Amino acid sequence: MDLLDEVKEEARVKAEVVKRRVERKYNSRIRPRQFRDGDLVMRKAHQYEMENKLSLKWTGPFKITEALGNDAYRLETLEGRAIPRTWNATHLKFYYS
Repeated sequence: MDLLDEVKEEARVKAEVVKRRVERKYNSRIRPRQFRDGDLVMRKAHQYEMENKLSLKWTGPFKITEALGNDAYRLETLEGRAIPRTWNATHLKFYYS
């Protein structure tokens, strides 16, 4: 039984090493986005906003009015009209004019 336990433990250790290697590779490609109040951003368009496959994938620009934490933000148009829901940073990107 001791030999079987050693083999199981060795397999568990190897699996953990592979898991950490994959995690490190994935995290090296991620670029965290931090927006502040007043930043101009584009937001990803909804399916119902796109008429066909050639429609624009991003809409905007919008202004960040409030950072709520956990990468959630409130937006408003440049005219000052509030956008009705919060948006996650994964659906936003910086607007460069």
